[in-house]
Amino acid sequence: MYARGMSQRDIAHTIDDIYGFSISHEMISTITDSVLPELEEWQNHPLAKCYAFVFVDCMYVTLRENYEVKEYAVYTILGYDLKGKKDILGLWLNETESKNRWMQIFDELKSRGVQDVFFMSMDGVSGLEDGAKAIFPKVIVQRCIVHLVRNALRYVPYKDYKEFYRDMKQFYGAPSLKACQSAFDAFQKRWSHYSGAVEVWKRNFSHVEQVYDYGSAVRKMMYTTNAVASIHSSFRKVTKKGAFPNETALLKLLYQRVTELEKKWKAGFIPNWPMVLN
Repeated sequence: MYARGMSQRDIAHTIDDIYGFSISHEMISTITDSVLPELEEWQNHPLAKCYAFVFVDCMYVTLRENYEVKEYAVYTILGYDLKGKKDILGLWLNETESKNRWMQIFDELKSRGVQDVFFMSMDGVSGLEDGAKAIFPKVIVQRCIVHLVRNALRYVPYKDYKEFYRDMKQFYGAPSLKACQSAFDAFQKRWSHYSGAVEVWKRNFSHVEQVYDYGSAVRKMMYTTNAVASIHSSFRKVTKKGAFPNETALLKLLYQRVTELEKKWKAGFIPNWPMVLN
């Protein structure tokens, strides 16, 4: 019940309704605290030496601190190893998303055994790309296409969303680099009156072009696998009920959600994974 986002109060009421006896909030907290040693072990468990793809992103959750409600960043990293198996490599909390905190987290990944990452998808935190390359020198950093789409759409009136999105997809989903560049030229001419939106893509177009150095299977992974956003959507289902009393309460809940997600993933691997590796 706790893993599905029920508050301690709701759990107590449910137990009373079903079983006819009362249980205190303190007892429920003590029971859920039993997961803390397991959480600590998971946060420090050894990782694979190499990951083919790593996706990094943040979401925000409300915490109460000294009677003040604050938004905290939850840092999430998802990795696909060389067999195509996916795992959440860790969860971290911080008051904001920053390059420095990401650098600390990447250093932690190295200390837990990660030696190399082929591709890393991220949003546009200032300096983060260079920071990632400082720790994993061979990594190919890819700006998250979903973030770029969202950033561009901020400059577009709702009435034009559908056509604008269709034209964006024409270049970032093109079958070849030449077709991509041609579609982008047409996109810039047609939508020049939304200069802010076009500029988002102009600043980051090298990230669109670089994936054409690799096969379509890799492009599909980088473009269509918005995997961390899917994880965060799952997290939000259990965190949306209000502010958490402390970081421990939040991490307990998120960790239990992680274990549920990873049970679902155990039997499944990425389709056509050998083509991705080739």
